[in-house]
Amino acid sequence: MPFERRLAAAAQKVTSQALGPYQSAIVRIGFSFTWLLFLLREWPHRLELYGPDGPWSWEMGRQMIADNRSFTVLMWSDGRLWFEIVYGLAVLSAVLLLLGWRTRAVSVVFMAGVLSLQNRSIFMGDGGDNVVHLMAIYLVLTRCAQVWSLDARRAARGRAPGDGPVGPLLWTVLGGFLLAATWFSDVTGEWWLLVLLWVLWLGNALWWLVCRFAPGEPRTLLDVLANLAHNATLAVMMAEVCLVYATAGWYKVQGSRWQDGTALYFPLQLDYFSPWPALSHLLGASGVMVLLLTYGTVIVQVAFPFTLFNRKVKNVLLVAMMLEHAGIALLLGLPFFSLAMIAADSVFLPTAFLLWLGARAARGRDRLTGGRQAGAALPGQSRSGDEAGTRTLVG
Repeated sequence: MPFERRLAAAAQKVTSQALGPYQSAIVRIGFSFTWLLFLLREWPHRLELYGPDGPWSWEMGRQMIADNRSFTVLMWSDGRLWFEIVYGLAVLSAVLLLLGWRTRAVSVVFMAGVLSLQNRSIFMGDGGDNVVHLMAIYLVLTRCAQVWSLDARRAARGRAPGDGPVGPLLWTVLGGFLLAATWFSDVTGEWWLLVLLWVLWLGNALWWLVCRFAPGEPRTLLDVLANLAHNATLAVMMAEVCLVYATAGWYKVQGSRWQDGTALYFPLQLDYFSPWPALSHLLGASGVMVLLLTYGTVIVQVAFPFTLFNRKVKNVLLVAMMLEHAGIALLLGLPFFSLAMIAADSVFLPTAFLLWLGARAARGRDRLTGGRQAGAALPGQSRSGDEAGTRTLVG
């Protein structure tokens, strides 16, 4: 095929389809689930972590945010009631994003909740929080509810995006909060984020108007723009994961403890990173196992970005990285860091595996509910062009 025809076919694909529907859905589910579990686990300690009872006081946070210009609505008030409202909305938005209800609007609330809590007390996080921080922003720009969501179920029942009063009412309420955020922009900062939020809000208003009154070529144009934004953001997610592993691996290569194969031994001896001391000591007592795991970690992280051109090797290393993070959660007591990284890795999962996983989940649901629910958007019901595009992109 001539180069011009291949280029035209590629342009047609990225403009006519939102690629990776199952990959973007599993990323949405993974990160909303991770954030939800974190918020629920820290519920008894929320006031000390991010609220008015924490060692990082509201005034100290205000001074920090005035300097780094980060976004957080918790600087609007230092009262406990406002904090409880924000924390409760963060939990609610995580649940709704997990279910895929009104995802276009809920993803914005989810992002605001993540940024508000993390930027309020920036010293409370770790590497996993940084990944959640970035992915919360990326999810806003993706069409991550095409499958495995209540939105997909509503679409399967033939309901148009602009039907019903819920959507307009929800976006009207969000518009009021956005006006307040703009008014308080002198303390919340990040003017670019406010611009993005206004673009999203106005874009959704335009989308609703077009769906209601001009469903022809204007709707097609908006679909093309949405597909381009989705596909570009999905590519950025993939590049982000590759960058994380490449930088982590190459920095490890430069460390003397990683070079001599003893790096894993030292965290296993720290009580802070030993939820199962007996297991940690048993593993640390085996020099061969420590050596293999230390070198294996470096090899997998450095090699992964170079394996994307070989589907089989990529899938093997993907499994190895997920097992590595599961081991980190078990041995070092970092479950939410591991969950965040596994959710990020999921963007590279093969479509065939995700279809199999979705089918198994659907059968499990059917056993619990006593039969298949009518109108549900079950994975694997159709083999559309989206699947072909997904396989081309992520294998």
